[in-house]
Amino acid sequence: MQVFIMRHGDATMNTINDEARELTLKGIEESKLMANWLAQQNPVFDRVFTSPYVRAVQTYQAMQPLLPYSGEQEVLAELIPDGDPQSIANYLQLLAEGGVRTALIISHLPLVGYLVSALCPQEIPPMFATSAIAYVEINTEMRHGEYRWQRGPSQILHSVNKLAAHF
Repeated sequence: MQVFIMRHGDATMNTINDEARELTLKGIEESKLMANWLAQQNPVFDRVFTSPYVRAVQTYQAMQPLLPYSGEQEVLAELIPDGDPQSIANYLQLLAEGGVRTALIISHLPLVGYLVSALCPQEIPPMFATSAIAYVEINTEMRHGEYRWQRGPSQILHSVNKLAAHF
């Protein structure tokens, strides 16, 4: 199973509570940039899961028109910043065993890093910039994942600018 784990886009800091924080314009643009780049990697998503927090839902809303997925996003209450990464990893393993081939998860720090480690016990939790995406492959027979890569908006922009400089 291919699992793409994403941290939400850049969000405002001045709100009444953490759950209500909204994306900034930068967060919307970086999320669209990552969606466009991710679509070029050719995943076809079987499932999309987001945190219930506003900024995670808005991240997916910014990305949705650019991604190859026709289903509805599923909000998982467990995808909050202090959610239990092992229970989410167990759920993903069950989905993989049930035939789900590709999933996108949009959540928060520190959960996204800990989720990578829960799926790939040999990995320390990686840090995530806003809108960054990590890719993990779950091997259902071995019951663990392989951490393949992580990309963020600054890396994508750097690659685009480097390519443009050649022309």
